[in-house]
Amino acid sequence: MNKRRTATIERKTRETAIKLTIDLDGDGSSKINTGIPFMDHMFELFARHGFFNLNIEASGDIEVDYHHTMEDLGLVFGDAIAKAAGDKVGIQRYGSCLLPMDEALARIVIDLSGRPYLVYQVDPPAAMIKDLDTALFREFFQAVSVKAGMNLHIAMLTGAEVHHVFEAIFKGFAKALRQSVSIDPAIKGVLSTKGML
Repeated sequence: MNKRRTATIERKTRETAIKLTIDLDGDGSSKINTGIPFMDHMFELFARHGFFNLNIEASGDIEVDYHHTMEDLGLVFGDAIAKAAGDKVGIQRYGSCLLPMDEALARIVIDLSGRPYLVYQVDPPAAMIKDLDTALFREFFQAVSVKAGMNLHIAMLTGAEVHHVFEAIFKGFAKALRQSVSIDPAIKGVLSTKGML
């Protein structure tokens, strides 16, 4: 790999201001400040377990609720993944992970096809994590899928503790994405009979 695959995306609206930098060829370091402590934790896990370098600085109207910030984080995150992956030459394209976290088990499957589609089979064991509505994670991953051009399947297979469920999901997402963006020297061009992704 001669050139590191990085991207920096900035998004400013009347509701949020986000700057995010990702390096797909990193070592797992991160500096995260989203204004939502649980999301800081999830992004840190994502970076560490996927060996991605990730910096996020975000502010939003969290005094209203977390909806705008969660959705916009997903949009910026997905956009950065797409920009960093670039022309996708040589990438494996597909990735999957079955990841346990104590009693929780998550299955994540990714196709960086350029065709966004989310299948989200998650029934959280609690509606809230502290003051964060767990329904917002679907909004987050929907935004990631759309902006990254990613076919994304997320399934919670087991789980009794809500923190464990989303920790398994984010770690599994990191592992599956790492596999998807990994370069395989056997792949000439892009992995598609169409000649493009």
